Amino acid sequence: MSTDTLAPRAPVDRSRDLSQPLEKLGPDETLKANSDQLRGTIAEGLEAELTAAVPGNDIKLMKFHGLYQQDDRDIRDERRRQRLEPAYRFMARVRLPGGVLSPTQWLKLDALGRAYAGETLRLTTRQTFQLHRVHKKDLRAVIQGLRDVLLDTKAACGDDSRGVMASINPELSALHAEVHALAKQASDHAIPKTGAYREIWYGEERAAPSGEPEEPLYGKTYMPRKFKIGFVIPPINDIDVYAQDLGFIAISEGGELKGFNVAIGGGMGRTDQAPKTYPRLASVIGYIPKDKVIATCDAVMQVQRDYGDRVDRGRARFKYTIDDKGLDFITAEIESRLGFPLEPAKPYHFTSNGDAIGWQRGEDGREHFTLFVENGRVSNFADLALFDGLRAIAEIHKGMFRVTPNQNLVIADIEPSDRPAIEALLNEYRLDALNRGSGLRLNSMACVALPTCGLAMAESERYLPSLVEKIDAILAGHGLAEEPITIRMTGCPNGCARPYIAEIGLTGRAPGKYNLYLGGGFHGQRLNKMVLENVGEQTILELLGKVIEHFARERQPEERFGDFAIRAGYAAEVKEGRFFND
Repeated sequence: MSTDTLAPRAPVDRSRDLSQPLEKLGPDETLKANSDQLRGTIAEGLEAELTAAVPGNDIKLMKFHGLYQQDDRDIRDERRRQRLEPAYRFMARVRLPGGVLSPTQWLKLDALGRAYAGETLRLTTRQTFQLHRVHKKDLRAVIQGLRDVLLDTKAACGDDSRGVMASINPELSALHAEVHALAKQASDHAIPKTGAYREIWYGEERAAPSGEPEEPLYGKTYMPRKFKIGFVIPPINDIDVYAQDLGFIAISEGGELKGFNVAIGGGMGRTDQAPKTYPRLASVIGYIPKDKVIATCDAVMQVQRDYGDRVDRGRARFKYTIDDKGLDFITAEIESRLGFPLEPAKPYHFTSNGDAIGWQRGEDGREHFTLFVENGRVSNFADLALFDGLRAIAEIHKGMFRVTPNQNLVIADIEPSDRPAIEALLNEYRLDALNRGSGLRLNSMACVALPTCGLAMAESERYLPSLVEKIDAILAGHGLAEEPITIRMTGCPNGCARPYIAEIGLTGRAPGKYNLYLGGGFHGQRLNKMVLENVGEQTILELLGKVIEHFARERQPEERFGDFAIRAGYAAEVKEGRFFND
């Protein structure tokens, strides 16, 4: 049914006047309001020679510029004993809508990683790159280097629209191209418009006032918290659409994109011992034609901007706004700003949230090779020159690269005649061996955690591979070595690797201690449930050994591990109304 057949709803302007201050603001909101549209005194802090950090609160504003201040926590205590300040460095996150980049852009990132970021790159769980360990004095060189290949770090962090995700599905090349174009359009539309980025990082002069608001969408206080947008193409839920603040689920007919189901209110973060915080899966509220995507982005973001909590930052995500105000209220507010009602959601079906590893052929005849990159770390290891191998491929590749939402890499759009040259380099550098992991390893994912993340309470990226090896031994003992099971680990409860929708999820509590979760949906449609709290490796392996043995003995045909964990009683299904289950 088309919206043309529906009686239009008269638009009601309920948006707050962005020129007027809010009555109550928490400390972070006050900082934003007084920041001169994210300028603060960042430029002066970059010139402070007596510290490797940025003084004061400007580091919070730098998140809007895609930068996090971090320090090497492996040597923090030693430096404290020596009465030295922490080994401050910076992480720069690239804005890369849908994870698509050219070989030229790859080679520039390779060069920047080698020169400024400890000879490594990291593929993230939101389809982009992070450069860690960048010195303050090198930040402008990194950002200007990105500009050379039409990349930037705008809004990659901060209280704004974060990097926009889009499905990686090589078998649907034409449909993917159209959805990716919409994702890029949404990203370009929703990033802050302030000139602060150009002035601080490119050295441009401040433009003369035009009389128009510098931030027509965001105002002076931007969003209450981060806001994540994603586009997914069924049947593969690779972006974990239910974890997005705003998700667009593509509806197609005969390979032609018609529109999107709209899902709102997803979010993974929680705080231990704070029951008012929790992960939430997005709720599907209706359908829009494809030409209404940008209007829908504006309407949904305006509602969160106007109703989100700006006093209690722990309750400022969109998911809490929806639960506090009610889904019906929020939907009505969205429709009011759109000026028309949403249509009923269209049928769709998901089968997994993983990647198709290895060679795939697209509908246009071109080939695509998906390379498993464990926890997204691109580096030269003692036994594998991954960094060098990918550079060699980028030097001859004529197509594109695509970063997947699972931290893997697609060497995309390969003409059949060019495949032998790519295969030769994969063999020469032994990169194809990365794809020979177990079903568990190929569906694993971890956040960075220690030593660079200031929020981490336990290891994640550096520890998960060894834990997977031990779980693999248990699986192999029961004939399940190839069974695809999603496992995700984070070093804290914030959930950057989306652990709360994994079949096996682990979140750090203290060095060597984790919460263990079981029962997430194989295609990301169901939250898991905590089954062990604040335990070490031995206890984790003992319980998993029991569950795996039971699974091998009593699983039903085609039953997934997460579904079994619920049916067998290890993880009772959560039925609260705020969780969406299809």
